[in-house]
Amino acid sequence: MAFTLRQLQFFVAAAEAGSVSGAARALSISQSSVTEAIRALEDDLGVTLFDRQARGLLITHKGSAFLRHARQILADVAAARTAFRDEAEQATGRLSLGVTSLVAGYVLSDMLQRFRRAYPLVELHVIEDSGDYLQHLLIGGELDVAVLLTSSVKDRMALHVETLLVSPYRLWLPLGHPLALQEAIALEELAGRPMIQLMVDEIEESTRRLTAALPVKPEIAFRTRSVEAVRSLVATGAGLAILPSLVYRPWSLEGDRIEIRDVSGDLPSVQVGLAWRRGAPLAAPALNFIRSAQAAIPTR
Repeated sequence: MAFTLRQLQFFVAAAEAGSVSGAARALSISQSSVTEAIRALEDDLGVTLFDRQARGLLITHKGSAFLRHARQILADVAAARTAFRDEAEQATGRLSLGVTSLVAGYVLSDMLQRFRRAYPLVELHVIEDSGDYLQHLLIGGELDVAVLLTSSVKDRMALHVETLLVSPYRLWLPLGHPLALQEAIALEELAGRPMIQLMVDEIEESTRRLTAALPVKPEIAFRTRSVEAVRSLVATGAGLAILPSLVYRPWSLEGDRIEIRDVSGDLPSVQVGLAWRRGAPLAAPALNFIRSAQAAIPTR
């Protein structure tokens, strides 16, 4: 296994401090992390970098030779980062970005934080609307990029679509619910039970299709466009909900616990990602946002 930059940093710190404890203090990490990094580096290189002594570490002849290489590698990496950072900080322009309501609350913040940190001079304009309307704006050239549920994109001939995140549907239950004793619940066990339905993006249609084949339909006790309302209603026992893992949090705003369980069967998944118009060159801000988003949420 090839050594990492982190291992090089720990090795240089240990060589400069003359001890594992000194390196750990300088880096604000545990001594075991330094020890493990040095051991892994020695295993990878096949040499002994330090002689371990009672009062600390004594660098070996081969360790000294490698230290010069390690410092040069770290210096080159730092120089490369500085060069690209300077270039990014000088980048200007305007980015028109669209986002759907579900995605805005659970995915967008990480993307925007990463992009703004890398390109602080780009003027950013963001609108939130339905997936259908955002697709209309993309095709018309009024938006550069949209962050949305890619599983709902209809016109694949006009739009380039890239999925970054796939989130399966799971069952939400209140603490102590009888079904919470099971690790996986059959969809048929939800027949006749009260359900809370979220009416955002494609969620409502997906849950309707899920329960359509049941001989006894679940009772829709409440419909809402608020995920927080779903949490509160489920946590207080008003009903169950089938929602993507993406929006799950273990507590309601009132501090009540929410359990989550797998549902057996052929369940859909929510796919979140990017869309932009085909056949038109992307301006630098849009291209940089796409690359930044890909790094913020690795495809899986």
